[in-house]
Amino acid sequence: MTKSQEQLNLVRNYHELSKHQPGKYAKGPDSLDWDMQPDPFREFQACKRIALPLTANQLEHTLGDILTPSNVATQTFSKESIGQLLEVSMGLSAWKVYGSDRWSLRCNPSSGNLHPTETYVITNTISDMESGVYHYQSHQHCLEQRSDLTVKLEMQESILPPQCILIGLSSIHWRESWKYGVRAYRYCQLDLGHAIASIRYAAALQGWKIHLIRQASDRQVSQILGIDREQDFHNCEMETADILLLIDRNGQTDPALLDMEWIVTKIHTSEWNGSANVLSPHGRMKWPEIDKVSEACNKPATTPMPLIKKKYNSVSHTHKDLNASQLLRQRRSAQAFDSQTELPTEDFYQMLSAISTDHQTLPLDCWNDVAHIHPVFYVHRVKNVAPGLYALPRSTVGMALMRENFRDQFVWQKPESCPDDIPLYMLVRANCRNAARTLSCHQDIASASAFCVSLLAEFDTVLTDSPWKYRDLFYEAGVVGQALYIEAEAAGIRGTGIGCFFDDTIHETFGIQNRSLQCVYNFTVGMPVVDNRLISLPPYSHLQVQSRHLHKR
Repeated sequence: MTKSQEQLNLVRNYHELSKHQPGKYAKGPDSLDWDMQPDPFREFQACKRIALPLTANQLEHTLGDILTPSNVATQTFSKESIGQLLEVSMGLSAWKVYGSDRWSLRCNPSSGNLHPTETYVITNTISDMESGVYHYQSHQHCLEQRSDLTVKLEMQESILPPQCILIGLSSIHWRESWKYGVRAYRYCQLDLGHAIASIRYAAALQGWKIHLIRQASDRQVSQILGIDREQDFHNCEMETADILLLIDRNGQTDPALLDMEWIVTKIHTSEWNGSANVLSPHGRMKWPEIDKVSEACNKPATTPMPLIKKKYNSVSHTHKDLNASQLLRQRRSAQAFDSQTELPTEDFYQMLSAISTDHQTLPLDCWNDVAHIHPVFYVHRVKNVAPGLYALPRSTVGMALMRENFRDQFVWQKPESCPDDIPLYMLVRANCRNAARTLSCHQDIASASAFCVSLLAEFDTVLTDSPWKYRDLFYEAGVVGQALYIEAEAAGIRGTGIGCFFDDTIHETFGIQNRSLQCVYNFTVGMPVVDNRLISLPPYSHLQVQSRHLHKR
């Protein structure tokens, strides 16, 4: 057996082991040890800190503007524009208070609000910042300079094209496994997908494009971000390398032309500063299953994917006049739905249009690959759409897999109200509220909503000889989920990602008897019920208090 086959078997075994069943949930902690709850904010001590301005509320572009990139003037790289990018995508969105408890929310979604994703900025093209590798600290909205490249680079030398910077993303698996146990690895990957899409939306506010650097190995990403430096993580929770994003001002840079080894050499041998903080000073549980699947999904260097040239056309949108910055920062996960509100027909199809196969639409335009995620819907309350089960294949391959593996009794009928360019098919007309609730671990949010959706991934064919693509399936599902979040907010309602569902029971519902298609994410959309017991506070009022205190001194 080859190493690749061994890794593939480990991935398949993990996927089966981490499934929830009606009579047996995936292994998790017996109870939550609150003494071990991880600090939600990673920081690096003894680093130079660069405070970023909080100016996202000054951005006036509408949702219609950013969906048509030619409507947004390209901004230069500066502390202000980078600060706006991070504030809108990975920054805090609010504080919630209930009694003596206080916790922060962020613009990017995370299962359980645990936020395993860490963000880094790599640049030597910003005029008012030194060249280097920076860690984004969202609580203080600042950049911590981990690496100084000024001495390493010769005169006029640049590690990146002049119109580009890099964003690096990593995960701290412990943040999720503290609460969710063995299934946590899945949730970390979904969070990465949400983060990619969140950054894509925020980049559009600056007129920037983003490309995923698919050829980089995990070793290269780890060395570029400095998270392989064990001496800087002494007795601390380590981070796992995930992905690099190329932020491109002019949209013309081909990421395949980057010399990754040269970039690694320049950065890895530069001067590094700072040591990571301990997130759980009272100890942490070990989950060897997560370590094994993480190792099995280790990505090698690969041949760069051809860059898909995108021609952006003017995009019509039902809610095009909404302020985009405000919309992105107000995104929330609903905790309950009202069980009554009927979703307007045009809003439902607007959401489906946003997650179709058209890669020329945000945020899918950053996904330089064919679609491997195919939604199935449990429609409850949508005007002019009959209650029942529906399928939305996002490619011809997806359509073939669904037709081949779904139940023979399904009718595959396109609703009369459905636009021609949206491939939605009714499978069976039925009241499926109880089914949706049961399949989503008996959670009312799946049945009280306007609709629920399961995201099915092409599984065996995608993973053959490439076990690391297991992560990609969740990344893509997260990108689709983020589009649904933003579209729900635009429609004046709310979405919620559901990580807890009965995997194989969903497969049985649709007739799937093999691993050709596997459910990787559930999502639900409806009119939220507001909990008036919670008090909301502005996201960065604590920085304003600090500023006033320093001024008085």
